[in-house]
Amino acid sequence: MDFNLSPEIEDYRIRIRDFVATHIIPLESDPENFDEHEMLLEGPVRVLRDKARAQGLWCLQMPKARGGQELGLVGMAACYEEMSRSPFGPLAFNSMAPDDGTMMVLEKVLPNEDMKQKWLQPLVDGEARSAFAMTEPHPGGGSDPSMMLTTADKKGDKWVIHGRKHFITGAEGAKHLIVIAKTSDDPRKGLTAFLHHADDPGWHIERRIPIMGPEEHGGHCEVVYEGLEIPDEQRLLEVGDGLKVTQIRLGPARLTHCMRWLGQAKRALEIAAAYTAKRESFGIKLDEHEGVQWMMGEAAMDIQIGRMLTMHAAWMIDQGDFAKKEISMAKVQVADTLHKAIDTAIQLCGAHGYSKDTLLEWMYRYARQARLVDGASEIHKMVLSRQHKAEGIDFWSWGV
Repeated sequence: MDFNLSPEIEDYRIRIRDFVATHIIPLESDPENFDEHEMLLEGPVRVLRDKARAQGLWCLQMPKARGGQELGLVGMAACYEEMSRSPFGPLAFNSMAPDDGTMMVLEKVLPNEDMKQKWLQPLVDGEARSAFAMTEPHPGGGSDPSMMLTTADKKGDKWVIHGRKHFITGAEGAKHLIVIAKTSDDPRKGLTAFLHHADDPGWHIERRIPIMGPEEHGGHCEVVYEGLEIPDEQRLLEVGDGLKVTQIRLGPARLTHCMRWLGQAKRALEIAAAYTAKRESFGIKLDEHEGVQWMMGEAAMDIQIGRMLTMHAAWMIDQGDFAKKEISMAKVQVADTLHKAIDTAIQLCGAHGYSKDTLLEWMYRYARQARLVDGASEIHKMVLSRQHKAEGIDFWSWGV
């Protein structure tokens, strides 16, 4: 197994690291750059995006023919980690959730170039944002999509959607949405995926749900479908392929979450290392205390474990494997590591870390969602247990 990056990927990685240090991290300390939801204002984002595009760092996950950099999952793993040393980095490169996941799935499943120009290219160009409407409030489907209550009924050449979704990331301000709805009672082929525009009548955003942490652009919204009509040509794949579309989208998207979280975890230790190197206690620098070294060493080790799991899953996807097991392991490990690294950094920085003088308290509130989004950690562990039961000792086989 060769973990050396190609010269091309290493060049991207270094340039992204320099871009984040030069153009993004300096913005973090000025509250005038942020909106009421603690996200960068559109003005600074536009400036960053113009610079990233000019430097050839735009949309790493998309083909070059579409205006991206075509890195593949291994290259993305290395570069997403670097861009996410600032939690606002992915915005600058048009590689943030949920849009990067939407772009990747539309590139794979849209049937022709005309459809891609209409639905995908505006996302790649940064002219539109997207949302993925799947999760529902009780008693509808959350981690168990078979419980989904939103329906799509065929009326002539259109589908009529009724239902309610919630915690739909980025829905406020999104131009293009993917909605998953029930089209039959078949437990495996009962869901179908559809595309619709934000200006189509028959749906609305009920509210932007308040959360404990900072929010992505567009928030996490409750969405109501009350007779939205969607032409059949805006159906993704075949009727009953909704779960297939979901897995095509969510597998790589879960992994890109891990890539971004690893960048934040590394940044937390950077902040702690800088503080403990200058702060003195009992006559010596904090970083000379054995207890501090244990805390930093353990957190650094956990980050490296997460990086190996993430890179392995990325490599498997690049080889054509779905890497379901590997993605679940990375998702659980990195979600825990993100929280642990930030918590360790706050502890080592003391009151300074708990204050808003550093980014740590922002990151800490953001990190708690990691064990919930795109499948709660317990669901992934359950999936891993079932795979182990089915595969036995081959659960640990090498390769693809």
